[in-house]
Amino acid sequence: MEKIPSFQKNHDKLQTGLHMSAPANGVTTFDLRFKKPNAGDYITPDALHSIEHMMATALRNSSEKENIVYFGPMGCRTGFYLLTVNLDYGTVLALLKETIPVALCMDEVPGAKREECGNYLAHDLAGAKEELKQYLTILNTID
Repeated sequence: MEKIPSFQKNHDKLQTGLHMSAPANGVTTFDLRFKKPNAGDYITPDALHSIEHMMATALRNSSEKENIVYFGPMGCRTGFYLLTVNLDYGTVLALLKETIPVALCMDEVPGAKREECGNYLAHDLAGAKEELKQYLTILNTID
């Protein structure tokens, strides 16, 4: 089998931040790297799950909601993938700087009730907010 593009990147050289992949079939993948790979610092599973709910909700309620295809966690727990159409790097950077504060203002994790979520007990609102604050600090260093 061919190695997929995300496994072709040297993760020992990959840094935190926002990374864009070339569009494939009209969809552009953005790598929201919260943590440096293989550095021993990972997002806890419950915080990861909560960030997924919070950011998916914020993004799908944003001005760019029609261009959001998917937002979800990386299995390695170092960040998230955001799949979009018709959005460039600058627009996505601005969108994240706009939607992360929306998520940080949430008093509860959206969709975290038993009837709404397949693992409703596995959430950590406080941990998610801490991770989002740290990532927003990283994004604010990018022009």
